[in-house]
Amino acid sequence: MSGRVVVVTGASGGVGRAIARRCGQRGDRVALLARGISGLRGAAEEVRRYGGEALPIVVDVADPDQVDAAAERAERELGPIEVWINNAFTTVFAPATEITPDEYRRMIEVTFLGYVHGTLAALRRMRPRDRGAVVQVGSALAYRGVPLQAGYCAAKHAIQGYTESVRSELLHERSQVRTTMVQLPAVNTPQFSWVLSRLPGHPQPLPPIYQPEVAARAVLHAAEHPGRREYWVGGSTAGTLLANAVVPGLLDRYLARNGYDSQQNRSVRDPHRAANLWQPADGPGKRDYGAHGVFTSTARSRSLQMWLSQRRGRLLAAATASAVAAGVAVGLGGRR
Repeated sequence: MSGRVVVVTGASGGVGRAIARRCGQRGDRVALLARGISGLRGAAEEVRRYGGEALPIVVDVADPDQVDAAAERAERELGPIEVWINNAFTTVFAPATEITPDEYRRMIEVTFLGYVHGTLAALRRMRPRDRGAVVQVGSALAYRGVPLQAGYCAAKHAIQGYTESVRSELLHERSQVRTTMVQLPAVNTPQFSWVLSRLPGHPQPLPPIYQPEVAARAVLHAAEHPGRREYWVGGSTAGTLLANAVVPGLLDRYLARNGYDSQQNRSVRDPHRAANLWQPADGPGKRDYGAHGVFTSTARSRSLQMWLSQRRGRLLAAATASAVAAGVAVGLGGRR
């Protein structure tokens, strides 16, 4: 993948920032799309420092014209887009009845329609060339809703359905353009310092929590291998999705009992708490939040499940070869 033209939305912080850094390490030409000027500047500096080429563009992904104009500029200044990574989102932490209609609308416009606008901008350019990959950064919450995040869960569910439809249409066309989705676990990103929250405690992801570099490695692996329809990251994601397929009612009751306390931390003191639903928390003259959130001390930097998942073909081949060799050995031993 080294040296490719990559577009990353939501590149100013969190998972998007970690993806941008890793692209820089690979020498990619990266178009960085986000609203926050401070975060974009920081991301661009890191990409260049690591050896890549950066093009920061201030974009609100809720506006399709802005997204398409950014894609046009990326191709004009960097070259044909080969990988488009949809990652931008916003959310509200609150009971469903305490979220206003305007807030729901904004969450859907950014977190779902932002992916639609990005996917369409990418496909307009990739389909005529018959090559390219669109990677949707998803979540275990694309399958399993949780309390206090109704709008976000709805948007992630919508992305899942939209991506399946687009994938089927590309297969119908026999297109070489690929789209895949990466379902993430809880990640230690600054989102928990800048989401709009009506909780008494500091919002936090459902443990276990992973560092954003784990997610970035998975997303870029998916960009290199987009033929696989979906990737799961983290044992917690795999366990949640499998349990939801088998005993969803049991999960309803478990989350009703534990989902409130486990998504807030009353001991965290965060002087940088903000709300970015309508305006970026890292706007002009404001703080650059970077990739990491306030849960670094408890976040995991590795995922055994992801390592095994990415190598399942080779592991299966090795297991098959071992079984065949064992069978041959037994057969030869029996003929002595």
